[in-house]
Amino acid sequence: MTKTAFIGLGVMGYPMAGHLQSKGHDVTVFNRTAAKAEAWVKQHGGAMAETPAKAAEGADIVFCCVGNDDDLRHVTIGKDGAFQGIKKDAVFVDHTTASAKVARELSAVATEKGFGFIDAPVSGGQAGAENGMLTVMCGGEPSEYAKAEEEIMCFAQASRLLGPSGSGQLTKMVNQICIAGLVQGLAEGLAFAQAAGLDGKAVVDVISKGAAGSWQMSNRGYTMLDDKFDFGFAVDWMRKDLGICLDEASQNGAQLDVTRLVDGYYKEIQEMGGGRWDTSSLIRRLHKDG
Repeated sequence: MTKTAFIGLGVMGYPMAGHLQSKGHDVTVFNRTAAKAEAWVKQHGGAMAETPAKAAEGADIVFCCVGNDDDLRHVTIGKDGAFQGIKKDAVFVDHTTASAKVARELSAVATEKGFGFIDAPVSGGQAGAENGMLTVMCGGEPSEYAKAEEEIMCFAQASRLLGPSGSGQLTKMVNQICIAGLVQGLAEGLAFAQAAGLDGKAVVDVISKGAAGSWQMSNRGYTMLDDKFDFGFAVDWMRKDLGICLDEASQNGAQLDVTRLVDGYYKEIQEMGGGRWDTSSLIRRLHKDG
């Protein structure tokens, strides 16, 4: 039994920590809202801690999944942060979608203090977390990744080390860039089908089996046609992620014309009151005057 900690029990972290506990690991959790941690312990067992530092004490692996760079710094190097309690030779695995800059920054602090750091953002959304079917993109040292891979696979269908610190976050950026273009193309195609008087669901059923097929089409095409947008990843979070992508591109010189355009479309969705709608809500923008 590996002694682990999990910091951050949001829609992703709550089930991820649950999978670790259900598969025999001794998990101590911390959440900013203590009631959420209390509910998790009541449901799954394990223990809760009052601070990230106390959660990390004695743990071999400390997992984290919070909102953004600032949240991550707060629970790691902030007052009572996990980096104050974590032992030498432990590994800190961060599942937050954050910048490559903060990943490299925290990795350097971890190295100085004598423990490992893996940046490990995930893809698969809430359903993937609940079903233990996430895809995990990792950056860090191979020896540190090897210590944590078995535990990561408690809630993942795939995990891979892609390079040094920051590589996991950079790969997640690629993921979000691809999704942005795919969802916009799907939204335009379905809106075109509706304008042409076609049976949209029949269209999806046929073309999803051909070259136009994608995960987004198979999993969101029908619900987009039903005008339902309470599935998965919210627009507010997608804009946060695309902002990270655009900031990184300004440093590395990558050209993200479509990503910048779609980010603007998501801003329009926010202005329509859709910040908590899922990312497939781009089609609503195409119908807002209809």
